[in-house]
Order: sequence, then C-alpha cells, then structure tokens
Amino acid sequence: MPELRGSAYMMQQDELIGTTLGNYRILSRLGQGGMASVYKAYQENLEREVAIKVLPPWYAADRNFVERFNLEAKMVARLSHPNIVTVHDANEQNGHLYIVMQLIDGGTLKQRLDQLLSAGRVMDLSEAVPIFIQLASALTYAHEQGIIHRDVKPVNVLLDRSGRPVLSDFGIAKALALSQNHLTRPGAGVGTPEYMSPEQCQGGPVDGRADIYALGVMLFEVLTGVTPFRADNYPALAHSHIYDMPPRPSSMNPSIPPAVEKIILTALMKNPQHRYQRASDMAEALNQAMMGSAHPQQQMPNNYYVQQPPVMPMQPMQSPLPQPPVQQQPVSQQPYPSPNPQHRTPSGQPYPAHQTGQGQAVIMYRCRNCQRLNRPNMRFCTYCGVVLNKCPYCGTANSVNNRFCVSCGQALGS
Repeated sequence: MPELRGSAYMMQQDELIGTTLGNYRILSRLGQGGMASVYKAYQENLEREVAIKVLPPWYAADRNFVERFNLEAKMVARLSHPNIVTVHDANEQNGHLYIVMQLIDGGTLKQRLDQLLSAGRVMDLSEAVPIFIQLASALTYAHEQGIIHRDVKPVNVLLDRSGRPVLSDFGIAKALALSQNHLTRPGAGVGTPEYMSPEQCQGGPVDGRADIYALGVMLFEVLTGVTPFRADNYPALAHSHIYDMPPRPSSMNPSIPPAVEKIILTALMKNPQHRYQRASDMAEALNQAMMGSAHPQQQMPNNYYVQQPPVMPMQPMQSPLPQPPVQQQPVSQQPYPSPNPQHRTPSGQPYPAHQTGQGQAVIMYRCRNCQRLNRPNMRFCTYCGVVLNKCPYCGTANSVNNRFCVSCGQALGS
C-alpha cells in the first residue's frame, strides 16, 4: 500500500506541471524527496523564476500541521543571510500546501558528492572547507535568531553556479515535529537517520548543537565518501549514533590532516556539551586548520609569548590568591625589550614578551593536545579542536584566558 500511495502521489504531482498555484505557473519538476516535490515555476506579476516546494496532500489535511507550517514559514522568511535560501511566499491552494523560494540552479551538495563518487573521488579539502565555513556561518546566524534547522544534510544544501552553498528547508522539520497528528518512528525525533544527533534519536529536546552534529556527519561524508554510521534500518542507525564511537576519518582517507579529523570528531561527540557550542567555533577551527596546513611551520609575531592553559594570570606578589606554577615556553630566541614586570616565572625572572605600541604584551596559549599556539579568548584549539580550558566541576568550555568558570564560578586550573 505505501508503494501504491507513493505512485499515485507522483502521478498527481506530475499533473501540476503547466498549472498555476497562486501567482506561480509550474514549469517543470526539479526534484522529488520523501517529504515534498520541488518545481521550477514562473512568477507572473514579478516576471521571475522561482522554486516551489509542494508537500503531499495528506499534510494539508492536517490542520495542526498547516498552522505550524505557516508559522514556521513566517519565521524563516525573516532570515536574511547569503547562505540561507530566501523564502518569498507560503500558501495553500486546492489541497496543495506550498512554499516559494529563490531559485538556486546549480544542483545540490548531494548531487556534487554523487558526481565525485561516480568518478571514484571524494571532495578536496580546498573545495570542502569553504563550503562548510559558509554553512556554519548560516547556522550561526539562524541559531542566533532562535531557529534550529533539525535536518541538515547534503540534499538540503543547494549550490549556485559559482559553488556558493545555500541551506534550505529551515522550519519544515520543526513543523513536522510539532504536528500532533504526524506519525514518526516510535521514540524518534524528526530528521534523516544518517545525520541525526544522539539527542534527536532519543526523541529528546534539541538545540543548535544538533545541527553542529549533522554538520560533522556531512564533513565526514564529504571527505571519506560515506557517513560515519550505516545500517539498513532506523533502530540500528539510532543505536550507533547514541552508543558507538565513529571511525577515524583518516582510516578511510589518509590524506585528511589530523587537525581536520579532530574537528570532525569534536562535532560528533555524543554529549552536546563536548561538541562545539557554536557553529562559528567549528568554522574558526576549520579556517585555522587550513591556514596551519598551508603554513605548517608556525611563525609567530615578536609581540607574542606562550602560556599553557588552563590559565591563571600571574599577579603582583601582594595578591592573596595562590598562583600555580606555569611552565612558560618562549617562541623565539631573539632578545626582547622591557618585558612586563607583572609576568614573571616562578623563580622571579620575567617571561619573554614584547611591548606593543600601547605598552601591553599579547599572550598566546599552547594547546596541551597538539602543542599549537592559540590566541586569548579561544575556547577550542583552532588547530585540533580540543577544549582548551574545561571546567572540572561543570564541564563548561571556558575561554583559555579565564581564571574562573563563567557558568559555576569555580576557579580554573590545578
């Protein structure tokens, strides 16, 4: 029966070609998904081509879903970002619930990956990283507006003719999740199983970190040709997302740099607290990883000196707070003028530091995992992605130069 229903639906949807929905004349079918069909259409009054996503008629019969869909469409229509598809309109006509979007005619990321796989290749870092930095920027913006995607996957990443990625389908997954009459797998959240976070698989509440997990799954897939977890049924996939550790991407593609592998595995952490907390953190780590791979010999300006995290900045001797000894590692053997007297080694000797034009020395902090240098205020290593200054009491990832946890107030360092 499901096959007959799907076939009948496809025949019915084919009949839309040549008809008009609102101000939009349907020209051709662009794609067919499990949740909707996408058409190329012409908007008569503005004389422009658009894309229309038409949902199956049984969704329009669910009035709770229609109300939620319209509400989400209004929220998404307020988004304005170069890497988020622009929503022009949403409406219902003759039992057809549809949403009108800008037309992006360069295909999808899924089609690009299939093209590469058919040639026996995977995507190069030089192509993949700019795409994912832009997608992370889009997610950061949406999350700041209080909108979670919930179904980030390659088929929802459109590509224009210049290769710019544009994320689509914001809001539809949430409308499905909140529709009282929508039937899902028992205990499951809404999403695509291969890209669902552990908390989605458990049917629990989600936030932007679920989208970051899906972004990690996609980056794994783009660079290896496969998703980290594969199975022929939903329960097996859900079990893997919840309990199994993902394989190392470099075991499938040895050309993946260690820093990029660490970024992927950080995004795929089971506990949302252990992932990147913002998509922009992941983007920054990717950017720094690419800079590091382009310049493997890290050269530091002469106005920086190194300090190990966790950080307890040195205070004058009259400070009542005990200061833990921190082993400092100079980054250059060149002589330094007039170091700041407040920064001294446990033996009382000044640390090597260079005065800036304002008379202040700039501190760099060394990651204990990869030994690379990071700027102040970073929470994750920009090279390997590890948490630089994690609170031992509540687990919060603090800026590397924090003395006290921003969440629980406990002193950091040991």
